[in-house]
Amino acid sequence: MRRISILGSTGSVGRSTLAVVDAFPDELSVAGLAAGGNVELLAEQVHRYQPELVSVRTREDATRLRGMIPAKTEIVCGADGACDVASLASADAVIAAIVGAAGIPPVHAALRAGKRVGIANKEVLVAAGDVMTRTAHEHGGEILPVDSEHNAVHQALRCGTHPEVERIILTASGGPFLRRELSTFDDITIDAALAHPTWKMGNKISIDSATMMNKGLEVIEAHHLFGQPAEKIDILIHPQSIVHSMVEFVDGSIIAQLSTTDMKFPVQYALLYPERVPAPFGRLDLAKIRTLDFLPVDPERFPAVGLAYQACRTGGSMPAVLNAANEIAVERFLAGELPFTAIVDIVRRVLDRHAGSVAAIGTVDDALHWDRWARNEARGIDVAVRR
Repeated sequence: MRRISILGSTGSVGRSTLAVVDAFPDELSVAGLAAGGNVELLAEQVHRYQPELVSVRTREDATRLRGMIPAKTEIVCGADGACDVASLASADAVIAAIVGAAGIPPVHAALRAGKRVGIANKEVLVAAGDVMTRTAHEHGGEILPVDSEHNAVHQALRCGTHPEVERIILTASGGPFLRRELSTFDDITIDAALAHPTWKMGNKISIDSATMMNKGLEVIEAHHLFGQPAEKIDILIHPQSIVHSMVEFVDGSIIAQLSTTDMKFPVQYALLYPERVPAPFGRLDLAKIRTLDFLPVDPERFPAVGLAYQACRTGGSMPAVLNAANEIAVERFLAGELPFTAIVDIVRRVLDRHAGSVAAIGTVDDALHWDRWARNEARGIDVAVRR
């Protein structure tokens, strides 16, 4: 029996993780849960899965939750509480799905405690990849990707050795604006940007998919996960989202991983690896799919991708700055403060301001310092909303 802690249990990945627990009751159980402000749903999860420790965002949330769950369940709160859940002694593995830089400290705590960590939060490795990989190595922790693209690469890499890899090929749906006229991009509404054609996701990742910044962040994440330089990590647009990613080997063979668009598959893989066990989830019918399309990335349509490659090649604090500036730009777009095209413009301007002060990221505090700096810079850039 493997016991798990879930960081972000009330979000979409957290709920998918609990569905995997339901599917494998003899193999998996819940040790700890950490959530944000959705106290009602967290209380339901506590009653069903009976974790020993739960964490919420604030003391007020903790007080509300106390009256809703059994007294035997311990409640903690805040950033320290999430770290407590991540490093819980009885947990064998952690699923990390807290959005944004808030996920960095608890993932670090889990790796310091020698846990297997299934990372669904791109920002952790983008902002602090060197720190996380070093901590895992030093403390016996393990990082397994839960993002469908990197999970697919992890599976494909089992077919060869590191020197045999020619390139990693990440696939992208292209989002809702793959074929929209470029001249109309300033008129893109919030609702249109949130309307992802394939996946049901939270608001932030949906906007990142619309700009394809998510794919740029995945290039940086793949660099840390698989030890490959940016030059050996490519992106192809694949609108059907059936091939989740591929690896090309030096002999010309390309190994692809295919499955339905369901996060339960990569979660199951991360929790039960290296075993493969029968799953009760949906299967592909290739005869019905019939066609799989692949297209190159248009740099004019998706300039965010080029910024991410630039940040990956520069390294140091630049990826952390890229990620934080993007988070604030997306936040401002969703608040109606700026047009869609200004998201990438703000990120570019913050990167330009940081170009002369790039520094090494040696600790979690270093990553969080540059995260805060970039957020402040991105908040201070004036952009007029076009009516």
